[in-house]
Amino acid sequence: MNTKLSRFAKAMLVLIVEVSMQGSVVAQDQEKNADRQATEFVEWYLMDIRPLEIESNRLWWEANTTGDDSAYERKERAENVLNVALANRDRFKNLTDIRQAQVADGSLRRQIDLLYLAFLGKQLDPALMARMTAKANTIDKAFNAFRAKVGDQEMTDSQVRNVLTESKDSAERQRVWEASKAVGQAVESDIRDLVLLRNDAAKQLGFNSFHEMSLKLNEQDPGELLKLFDELDALTREPFERAKGQIDERLAKSYGITVEQLRPWHYHDPFFQESPSVFDVDLDKIFAQVDILDVCKRFYSGIGLPIDEVIAHSDLYEKPGKSPHAFCTDIDRDGDVRVLANIVPNAYWMGTMMHELGHSVYSSKYIPDSVPYLLRGEAHILTTEGVAMMFERFPSSSQWLLDMRIKVADPKAYDQASRLKRRNQLLIFSRWCQVMYRFEMSMYDNPAQDLNTLWWDLVEKYQGLHRPDGRNEPDYGSKVHIVSAPCYYHNYMMGELFACQLHATIARDVLHAQDPTATVYHDNAAVGKFMVEKVFTPGRSLPWNELTRFATGSPLNAKAFANEFGK
Repeated sequence: MNTKLSRFAKAMLVLIVEVSMQGSVVAQDQEKNADRQATEFVEWYLMDIRPLEIESNRLWWEANTTGDDSAYERKERAENVLNVALANRDRFKNLTDIRQAQVADGSLRRQIDLLYLAFLGKQLDPALMARMTAKANTIDKAFNAFRAKVGDQEMTDSQVRNVLTESKDSAERQRVWEASKAVGQAVESDIRDLVLLRNDAAKQLGFNSFHEMSLKLNEQDPGELLKLFDELDALTREPFERAKGQIDERLAKSYGITVEQLRPWHYHDPFFQESPSVFDVDLDKIFAQVDILDVCKRFYSGIGLPIDEVIAHSDLYEKPGKSPHAFCTDIDRDGDVRVLANIVPNAYWMGTMMHELGHSVYSSKYIPDSVPYLLRGEAHILTTEGVAMMFERFPSSSQWLLDMRIKVADPKAYDQASRLKRRNQLLIFSRWCQVMYRFEMSMYDNPAQDLNTLWWDLVEKYQGLHRPDGRNEPDYGSKVHIVSAPCYYHNYMMGELFACQLHATIARDVLHAQDPTATVYHDNAAVGKFMVEKVFTPGRSLPWNELTRFATGSPLNAKAFANEFGK
């Protein structure tokens, strides 16, 4: 009896092993089939879609550098062709099936995941997509053509900033500030239409709003993000109020008014997103005779990340019709990286060029060719913003300026003023990001509400500004990002967290410095080597928080940020 049971058990064991082996073979065959299908899909994308992406990027560049109507028409047609290609339902069904299968190769699996998110956002009625593109282009053209007008005088963006930085005449400041906001009145109706179109698109795809869709398609959880911003609000509220109190006292004294009389035009930029220059050192004066472009070229070359090819492809100075803002774009993910700027020799443009060229090195310029096309880009928009912000900080250090052969009459006074300005800048910017994040979230949640009031309610709550007496204008509409980079601004804040965390890691692990807040980089190729190995080379193969952990040893957090403004 025991012998029979033993034989039976052995037979069953053999049968189980055979079935298991057959199942394993079937699973392996399924994985091979999934990998083959994934490879074929990626190859099709590179053959058919990549050229459309490159053409769209080139026409975007032409439109924004010229302002030419025909260029905008060509840009719009190219965007529509690309959108229609990504909206192909059969391709999306094929992609969904591949994604649900067991793709074994990690790189292929990541490419398929990213493609799925890209295609998902385009699974819309083509007519609706075309209307959204046309509406956004109409608004973009209005922004690019807009110049603040005071009386008969048209003012560039830089001229507006100069008045808001230098003028002591409250009446003049108010006129220029209000003139800079007039673009909001010009585009208000189109923005409201675009918000409705974007929400319709999101609901077609099963999302509650365009804001929710934007976050999820960018691998961000809305609940976690709101929690982070609530924590940042609590972290920054008291130190911000103290810093703003000091700023307000200096501003009021400089204008000969009381603190209670301060209004938004008394701050030194149109949105109070930057720290006013109320210190004992004239930060702009230092850069008045500086060749900003040459400084940037020498800096990036010194850390082993030369940018000469980027400069050669770029458009860097003001001209009629050109976008008055600053951008960096990677045209083809094959090294054609360009910066659009409007350089003026002042502190703002020194920092801005360090920022935009920081974007340029975190691109196909330094991501190896061995990284597949679909992964040959920044891990996330917040990580590229973080890299740009990290490099942007250095002109606030007298040691860095001296290293870059820029004369500083009183380095100690400059550093005291700059450290105070940076502390204030971190706090001010964090509060400004609260306004942008919560405004867009609420606007897309309820587009029918009084957006003018919503805007100023948030400005008063998070920035502590007094709304202009009796003003009821669409001032929110004067912020170009609401149109051109919707539901994006929170990434600037998260980028600042990433910047502080990454800089602290470099100071500790590469430069072996004791105090990250006093550390700068100059002529040290080890910094560039670290950036290439730890930040650039992974490309998009790692989601943003995994990249953060890989580069810094920890997930994204506010510790390094708090240490910076705490000092």
